[in-house]
This record gives sequence, structure tokens and C-alpha cells, in this order.
Amino acid sequence: MGKRIFMILLVSSLFWACNDKEKVSEEIERIEIDLEIARFDREFAKSEPLDIPVLKKAFPYLFPARYTDSVWVAKLQDTLQIELLEEVDQVFSDFQTEANDLELLFKHIKYYFPQYKVPRVITVTSDVDYQNRIIMTDSLLLIGLDNYLGPEHRFYEGRQRYIAKGFDKAYLISDVANAFAKQVVPRPRDRTFLAQMIYYGKELYLKDKLMPLASDAQKIVYSEDELAWAQANEEPVWRNFIEQEHLYSTNAKLGPRFLDPAPFSKFGLELDNESPGRIGRYVGWQIVRSFMEKNEIELPQLLNLSAAEIFKKSNYKPKK
Repeated sequence: MGKRIFMILLVSSLFWACNDKEKVSEEIERIEIDLEIARFDREFAKSEPLDIPVLKKAFPYLFPARYTDSVWVAKLQDTLQIELLEEVDQVFSDFQTEANDLELLFKHIKYYFPQYKVPRVITVTSDVDYQNRIIMTDSLLLIGLDNYLGPEHRFYEGRQRYIAKGFDKAYLISDVANAFAKQVVPRPRDRTFLAQMIYYGKELYLKDKLMPLASDAQKIVYSEDELAWAQANEEPVWRNFIEQEHLYSTNAKLGPRFLDPAPFSKFGLELDNESPGRIGRYVGWQIVRSFMEKNEIELPQLLNLSAAEIFKKSNYKPKK
């Protein structure tokens, strides 16, 4: 009898959860936004020297005053720049898929953060400046398309593979969501390793809400194999963190070992070469997910909670 009641309650809770998700999805779909996308990369590629003043007037923020027009004319005529623009045009000849994905992302942002103002989107080339491939301000979103030509593209020869794997347009929306997360997730005042993990966990959980159709691999920029490793080894990784007394340590070396982009995480064990980098971020993500499963709280409130409160109320237990 007890088992039957439990099953009824379980089915009932799943039913209401599905209904809630459908309701949220419908509300998000009804949100209207005015998304403006300007393909500056294309405008520049087809320009002639005499067009520079026109471009400067249309896109003043892309033309620093310290550079004379001759600099831009030289860039127009530079063979490497011409090739770069041509390659971008081949990969992004049609930007409609990305435009649709950006619109959906901004609708989700407006749902959870109603005061947010959708920025004007400008596509540019950045000479493969991957550390600044996405620049988001209050009014502008600059996307360096030359950073998304595919990890095997010849422009990325010499780049370390763990970096080049993210040079794929499959991760473009994830990178935009990450830029937004940097604006709304406060940096932790607590310097402990646990607080750093939960900070990144908040960013990734935010992506859960803003990118519900994306895979977990896309959100954390893992390959499917790397994600599978993280899922399969979550328990021994957590056990290692506890046994090595990392959680409340303020040792700055833990960041490069377990949180920063890297070819693999550095436990000092045989499994190092099998592990993906940033495994601490993955664990922080699971802690935040566990917290949100057990606590009724709005998304903006979550972002301002302390790591200590989130960890305590998460009752986190890694999957074995």
C-alpha cells in the first residue's frame, strides 16, 4: 500500500513539474524582443577605401580615434585580412540559425531578468583573439566570428587542442550566455576552493535555465567523451577533494589544477590524462543543481546566496 502511494505521489509530482515547464516555455515564447544584428564583418569585407568614413559613422565604437583612416585602408587591402573575412563568410554565409538561437537566449534572459535590455549584436573579426571573442556591454554584443570556424581550421594551427576545441560555432551561444553570466553572478568574497567551485556552478546552472535545449557538453564546453568521464567519475573526484582537504583551502594553485581551462585536471594520479580540465566547475555545477532541486528559490536570488549556504542546503551527494 505504501509503495503504491509513493508511486502515485511520484507520478503526480512529475506531472506538475512537466506542466510548470510547459507553462514557463509558453510564457517565454510570448516575450517580444527587438533583436538587431549587424554583420559588420561583411560590411567591412565589401567596402572600398572611400567607404571608411561611412563605416566609421555607422559603427563609431569599432574605430578607435587613435587610428587614422590609412590604418583601415591598409587592413582592407591586407591579404591575410581578406582571407580571414572570406573564411568567415563561408562558415557564416547564413547567420539565421545563430540569430534564432540568440533571440531565444535573450527571451530567456528577459523572462528571468525583466529589466534586462537586449543589446545590439555586431558580428566582427578579431584576428582570432579568442580571449575576447565575445564582448558584452550594456548596449552592445560583439561576436568575433573568426573564433568559430571549426577546431581543425588552419587558422588555429599551433593553438593547444584544449583551446581549439572551443573554436566551433556549436559553442557560440554558450559563450554569449557565459558573458551574460559574468554580469549577473557576483564574484565570491570567500577565497576557498569550495566557494570558487560554487561560483562557476552558478554560472553553469544559469545556462541550464537560459539554454534549456542545449546539451550539458555545450554548456561547459566539453566533448561528449569528456562529459561522460566527468559523470562517471564524479564520486571519486569528490572523494579526492575531501581526502586532500581542498574544499576550505585558499591555496591559489587549486584554480589552475581544477578550475581553469587546461588539457586535463591535475590530481597527481594516473587518471590525470583521462580527465577533462575544469573538473571543479563540473562538481560545483552539480552542487548548485542539488541545491535547486531541494529548495524553492528564484533564479536571481540564487546568484546572490553565499557558497556556504548553498553547500549546506544542497545535501550534495555525488553519483556513484
